[in-house]
Amino acid sequence: MKGWSYVYTGANQPFEAREYLVPEVDANGILVRVMVSSICGSDLHGWHGETPRSPITIMGHEMTGRVEQLGADVKTDAAGQPLAEGDRIVYSYFYPCRRCDPCLANDTHHCESRRIGAGRSQSKKPPHFTGAYAEYFYLRPGHFVLRTPDHLSDRVVAPLNCALAQVIYGLGQVDLSAGEYVVIQGAGGLGLYATAVAREAGATNIVVLDKRQDRLALAKEFGADHVLNVDDFESPEQRVEAVADLTGGGGHVVAELVGHPSALTEGLQMARNEGR
Repeated sequence: MKGWSYVYTGANQPFEAREYLVPEVDANGILVRVMVSSICGSDLHGWHGETPRSPITIMGHEMTGRVEQLGADVKTDAAGQPLAEGDRIVYSYFYPCRRCDPCLANDTHHCESRRIGAGRSQSKKPPHFTGAYAEYFYLRPGHFVLRTPDHLSDRVVAPLNCALAQVIYGLGQVDLSAGEYVVIQGAGGLGLYATAVAREAGATNIVVLDKRQDRLALAKEFGADHVLNVDDFESPEQRVEAVADLTGGGGHVVAELVGHPSALTEGLQMARNEGR
């Protein structure tokens, strides 16, 4: 049996449609029929040649799909829920080796040979289906898989393994607590998710900064208490002062989600004493 894919052939070059043989499923692997895949900003960087990619590669890592075939030894997801063919799942696009010292100490995030399992590996050799822009995706043994709630749409679920997972992890690392004030620089995908996660965590004052008014309007819908258009201020110092006024001295937590060095420097000044 073959499946279709769209492959990366070189920087700024059109993707090409190609068919590959569907792989046999390892006893601890899963073959996924992809339902929806998203385009992450990192995919665009890769296509433009700004981050390493090698032809021929099926790109993409934000996705969701249904179990097409379960490995013989796979019975449950990572949360212990029964898993069956036809179930919709979401999954990590990194996978640990499970053999190094951190892995053996149950610290797989710091795996010494942690590999990106989607959108980076060349697809010329089996199992071929190594990215999201294809009919299938092959989950190799060692992945983390979660069955998804039925009431969420495919479009909502597809990006959860990237942007949402990142902000949940980041805000967890700084121990965001109920009642704290949060400042979020950037209202793109990461910033909007961070706004929602901070609100769910009990933050009582959330300030979001961006230069696009449409994104700031979305940030309000996602739970922001205050939004600031960075272009309304003549200097970084004025933006810092505005944040201090809204928060009584700065955020307990500041999340820099713009991805620019100047924003990081500015964000440090938006944190209150002993802020994170």
